[in-house]
Amino acid sequence: MSVSGTRERRRSEVTAALLAAAKKELAQVGAAGLSVRAVAREMGMAPSALFRYISGRDELLTLLIVDAYDDLGDHVEAAEAAVPQSDARGRWRAIATSFREWSVAHPHEYALLYGSPVPQYHAPAEQTTPSGTRVTNLLAAIGLEDPTPPPRPALPHLPGASQLSALAVAAEVPEMEGERLISGLLAWTALVGAVSSELFEQLGEPVAHLDTLFDATVALGEWLVFGECREAGPGSD
Repeated sequence: MSVSGTRERRRSEVTAALLAAAKKELAQVGAAGLSVRAVAREMGMAPSALFRYISGRDELLTLLIVDAYDDLGDHVEAAEAAVPQSDARGRWRAIATSFREWSVAHPHEYALLYGSPVPQYHAPAEQTTPSGTRVTNLLAAIGLEDPTPPPRPALPHLPGASQLSALAVAAEVPEMEGERLISGLLAWTALVGAVSSELFEQLGEPVAHLDTLFDATVALGEWLVFGECREAGPGSD
């Protein structure tokens, strides 16, 4: 193996070990308490040796964020791909359900992605956006398949709704405008809100019927995007 090949393999090995140690530290102290020195200690390395691979805490956080977004994206994309392309409602439910599944299984990574911002850290968009938009791109693709407004009572007038076109451009879906864009954004924020309320226990102590609450959130999103929703659970088609 060439010298460059050996170096690349060594970098890959260290990066994998670095992520494993950083995830363990993240679970213990949270994103705000993460430090390169603690991660190096967990790896059995001197901090000075680890600094040959990352520049500091910010780059470590970025690596964790990109890795978490990609792991989430892999999980959700696999669930969505298992549903027939023609079943748009089924794909929405698969996206929502798999998003919650991953979040419950990875609460510390979810908190890093969707919880409180880490003090003094600013994510480099050019590195995090491609991975961070994988799930929302799936939802946007469903919304773009049928550009006609959903057959339901019109949404109420929303102050500033005309300015939402800027969000469409930022999300790289400028073709989606007006009511469908608003509906999709509301469905997504409702989904994230429901999962955050569950994981962060924002409703108090863990409450009963969280599954029922989540099912209602998914049904609400289906109504927002498609104008109607079907019954979930056994017997639904």
